[in-house]
Amino acid sequence: MGSKNKLKRFRENETFSNVIQPSRETLLDHTFEFRGRWKSAFFKNENPIVLELGCGKGEYTVAMAEKYPEKNFIGIDIKGARFWRGAKTAVENDMTNVAFLRIQIELVEQAFAENEVDEIWITFPDPQIKYKRTKHRMTNTEFLKRYKTILKPEGTVNLKTDSEFMHGYTLGLLHGEGHEVLYANHDVYKLEGSPEEVTSIQTFYESQYLEQNKAITYIRFKIK
Repeated sequence: MGSKNKLKRFRENETFSNVIQPSRETLLDHTFEFRGRWKSAFFKNENPIVLELGCGKGEYTVAMAEKYPEKNFIGIDIKGARFWRGAKTAVENDMTNVAFLRIQIELVEQAFAENEVDEIWITFPDPQIKYKRTKHRMTNTEFLKRYKTILKPEGTVNLKTDSEFMHGYTLGLLHGEGHEVLYANHDVYKLEGSPEEVTSIQTFYESQYLEQNKAITYIRFKIK
């Protein structure tokens, strides 16, 4: 993507009512206006809150918001030029149950209060295969601790990935740390049993993976 195109998207994001871009300082000094008030101050309803972490272009966030209008969805990514597409689609379709938050995932605890979130989706994250990149894997121990803080006691996390490494790493970690694996499937399009939203919603890259005969894996779990 050219720099001019990126700048255009950044500028357009600033005009979208569904895009929130707090500064790092605002998050760290606990003055972010929506923390603990997402339902009342932003969505203005009491519906459950669902996050998509590392939402990319926002396709999954928008598709789930269309499918489940009784829930509020927030796509989170640091790359605003990417989720511009999802934000624009949501604005054009007058969708009031979807938002996009431009922050680093490491700061998710500063953007949401304790027990504020009902569900988390992690879709096709970078598996960070090299050992020295372990700290960046979005299902490592430290990230799970962050998720546990903002999730309600019965809240769930969903991991959908084309990486067998990420699938195996996460399953091993979950079992090793005593978390509750509710469901796991190492090929959701060939083995039956996955929730409908896992197979009925596809991202652009997911369709490409399927054309390459890559297996799409899925885990649903609770953090103990």
